[in-house]
Amino acid sequence: MIQIGITGGIGSGKSTVCKIFTSLGIPVHDADAIAKEIIVKDVDLIQSMINNFGKETYSEDGTYNRAYIANIVFNDQSKLDKLNALVHPKVIEYSRIWASNHQHLPYVIKEAALMFESGSYLQNNFNIVVESPIDIRIKRICTRDSVNEETALKRINSQLSDEERRSKADLIILNDDAHSLIKQVINIHQNILTKNDPR
Repeated sequence: MIQIGITGGIGSGKSTVCKIFTSLGIPVHDADAIAKEIIVKDVDLIQSMINNFGKETYSEDGTYNRAYIANIVFNDQSKLDKLNALVHPKVIEYSRIWASNHQHLPYVIKEAALMFESGSYLQNNFNIVVESPIDIRIKRICTRDSVNEETALKRINSQLSDEERRSKADLIILNDDAHSLIKQVINIHQNILTKNDPR
């Protein structure tokens, strides 16, 4: 079985690309969704989060205070690095277990925003980067997260640049409203099924 990693900057449209793969019958492991799940369920992680970021990290009912943490980590690279160091190892382990349950399939997709930063891309046979123009990304982030353009740009700049991601990518998917996402995904899908290579 082949593991394909899909990543890209915030607002690039990774999830949209993954939905197309899902429509083709390919299972997608959403590492970011898993991170959101374990951050409120894993007792050790919860305690580590409180120790590092304060009791305000969680409300009295156990809800994760995402806005509070985002305000901290997107303004301090060392805090962002600490957050990733706490969460990523647990997500990577969960991903490993998930992949082992799909050995009968020709390939699976693993989606993660910080795939290169966490080092989890090394588990994949191939890595695909989704790229989108920065003005489109800013608009998506503002609409999705109800933030202003300055905040959206700050979040974009807190991550790797497109150039840094491209240097580690085996393939690029362009999500720029000019190239058909469906055609790009189907081409990759057919290449994997016929020659075990998405390129």
